[in-house]
Amino acid sequence: MSRVCELTGKGPMVGNNVSHANNKTKRRFLPNLNDVTLQSETLGRGVKLRISASALRSVDHRGGLDKFLAKAKDVELSAKALKVKNEIAKAQAAATAEA
Repeated sequence: MSRVCELTGKGPMVGNNVSHANNKTKRRFLPNLNDVTLQSETLGRGVKLRISASALRSVDHRGGLDKFLAKAKDVELSAKALKVKNEIAKAQAAATAEA
């Protein structure tokens, strides 16, 4: 399982540990990933994703998973998140066609 956020594409970064004596050794900064189930209002079900804590805050700020995915770039999304985005778009198109 890769350490990449499924919604934002945020992954590990590389930097240095710097000691008091200013010795530098390589290290990795890993993203704060959490397994969460986000509710989709359009689909009426939950979607399990592995996302970073900052992405979770962004989803809440935008008003839910559906609105977040509507604005998200396809390049940043994982294959699973892109599939959910397409399902939501189809469901919304069908709902507007009925009305």
